[in-house]
Amino acid sequence: MSDLPDGVERRQFDGTERLATRGDPVYGEPTDGEWRAWNPTRSKLGAMLALEMDTGLEGGETVLYLGAASGTTASHVADFAGPTYAVEFAARPTRDLLEAAESRPRLFPLLKDARKPETYAHVVESDVDVIVQDVATRGQARVALENAQFLADDGRLLLAVKARSEDVTRDPGDVFEDVRAELESGYEVLETRRLEEYHADHLGIVAQPR
Repeated sequence: MSDLPDGVERRQFDGTERLATRGDPVYGEPTDGEWRAWNPTRSKLGAMLALEMDTGLEGGETVLYLGAASGTTASHVADFAGPTYAVEFAARPTRDLLEAAESRPRLFPLLKDARKPETYAHVVESDVDVIVQDVATRGQARVALENAQFLADDGRLLLAVKARSEDVTRDPGDVFEDVRAELESGYEVLETRRLEEYHADHLGIVAQPR
């Protein structure tokens, strides 16, 4: 069983063991005192942890989160990580992300496009420990490669590949193979796992820069 990062625990909610972090609730998740359940069906990273992938997360890392949306996962990350730069392109979910950040001084929302890292390079510190990527767009490998400039040499990429965002007409397995092949031009892939138990047509990838 893969170790969970400090600040993430398996706890009982209504008789069911679930992952949890300490923090204010964000999306109506169950709470128990200061702990709130981390729903893996609403979080690709939560699914990767629930499926015991070896993410390498220990707690306290500096994180660049690409595709933060309304902050469901980014808020959990900021509960246990260090500075968390949350990049989101759409204005509407960014408003929710800003609300999630009000009680999280380590969460820094950025209304930017993850495909254009030059637009936030002046804000995000260099040598971040982890890139978490969950962007619903074509060219997901290219996004990861272009943002590798922020990642420390011994850092990790935690990537959730959405097959239907790449090509809705192709078999997801073929899409995943192509994304992995492109990704390997700049990353060494350490682990992959289909996230079907929680997210249809998604692949979780753990990688490190070459």
